[in-house]
Amino acid sequence: MVKPFVPQLVYVEPKALDYPLGKKLITKFEDMGIEIRETTSHNQVRNLPGDNHFQKYRVAKSTLVLGLRKTLKFDTSKPSAEYAIPFATGCMGHCHYCYLQTTMGSKPYIRSYVNVDEIFDAAEQYMSERAPEITRFEASCTSDIVGVDHLTHTLKHAIEYFGKSEHGRLRFVTKFTHVDHLLDAEHNGRTRFRFSINDDYIIKYFEPGTSRLNERIEAAVKVAEAGYPLGFIVAPIYLHEGWKQGYHEMFEKLEAALSEKTKKDLTFEMIQHRFTKPAKRVIQENYPMTKLELDESKRKWKWGRYGIGKYIYKDNEQEDIKDTLGGYINRYFPNSKIEYFT
Repeated sequence: MVKPFVPQLVYVEPKALDYPLGKKLITKFEDMGIEIRETTSHNQVRNLPGDNHFQKYRVAKSTLVLGLRKTLKFDTSKPSAEYAIPFATGCMGHCHYCYLQTTMGSKPYIRSYVNVDEIFDAAEQYMSERAPEITRFEASCTSDIVGVDHLTHTLKHAIEYFGKSEHGRLRFVTKFTHVDHLLDAEHNGRTRFRFSINDDYIIKYFEPGTSRLNERIEAAVKVAEAGYPLGFIVAPIYLHEGWKQGYHEMFEKLEAALSEKTKKDLTFEMIQHRFTKPAKRVIQENYPMTKLELDESKRKWKWGRYGIGKYIYKDNEQEDIKDTLGGYINRYFPNSKIEYFT
């Protein structure tokens, strides 16, 4: 079982101590005996311990930086929500394929933002512009927020904030199971709690440092019993030998664990494995022994957003994925909704 994340090293921006959450967290980490260093900015953390890139990368993944989110213009977040809401950046997991590999670049450390009320104020602006339409905010575009929330409780604060919101809804997804502190949050059904799930082969070989499938399913059951709307992201869907059997077993386990009541309002999102040329370079540098198949000749090239092309599965493989996994979902969860396949 993956233990809850505890940073080996904490950096703090001086201005973070002007906020109650910043002060509270520094006191907590001091009491835990964790080394605390000062940094001018959460974007300028230098001199991480380590003799080479490999060591520094792994130290960064166990380093937490407390800072301020200065840019309060939210990115759009289709297809899962209207906007991304930024409470944290970075992740303690070591998923070989993760798109954060390239977007985080040379800064793979975990950042948690302490100016939470300012982030909520910005969210209010976005909601008021779209009212009376509902505005959905995705809290896990740049991090696995659950992985750090047992320390910060920022997500819990956000769940309760949106629980009182007339026009806002919150969504996030996680591969971690440290959810007990979130079970009593007053969510009022306005937060959809989603788990990223995959077959055992993919979790074993490509998702080190994250919770196992059975643990994620157990956590999903707890979350459903706490009354949260529940969802699952099957991602990345990766074609390996025996993939149809692997995904079939995954859906069987899920169906057996969930109550009939829970199955009435389930959502599924399906995302096929893809990669870019820059991502391939970074993945092979950070995980030189990976079994991840990154052969461009076996893929279809597609223009992505911002002009960066990505390699996805060929059309016939995509059809096979949609038919196979869509078939499993329709068989085991006939009342659920497949939100998209991409």
